[in-house]
Amino acid sequence: MAKHPVQFRLNGSDRATFVDGAENLLNTLRRGLGDFAPKYGCGQGTCGVCTVLVDGEPHLSCLTLAVACEGRHVETASGMADGPDFHPLQAAFMDHFAAQCGFCTPGMLTAARALLAKNPNPTRDEVVEAISGNICRCTGYEPIIAAILAAAGSSGARRA
Repeated sequence: MAKHPVQFRLNGSDRATFVDGAENLLNTLRRGLGDFAPKYGCGQGTCGVCTVLVDGEPHLSCLTLAVACEGRHVETASGMADGPDFHPLQAAFMDHFAAQCGFCTPGMLTAARALLAKNPNPTRDEVVEAISGNICRCTGYEPIIAAILAAAGSSGARRA
């Protein structure tokens, strides 16, 4: 199978690699570029653990072709922290015990980040809607919702 060059900005850094035309972004990120924040869950777009931002919009990386990201900005949970400082969402997840096993956490953080970038002061219902594509089997969602609402209330959440 022929390889195609693809270049995009990943978490603020220009990256280039070669991919098969049918390769999904999840495989490119994990196997090709070493970003293990997006997880492989269902492989069919129903669990949300592979959620990334492409040009600021949430995308399921298991369903997104890597070649479709040519020239775009891709962000994962790996790029949220500012050096040693956690992003307000990451800190709120820790403070509210929103991560138990942690498997869904990168997708939840990424979905929440997209929400807060568009709506810095969401209602509880808007938070629930924003994370509705992400499955968590541990927390019962309440700590995750509380963490997102707390991050929205912090002044640092404005940089979401």
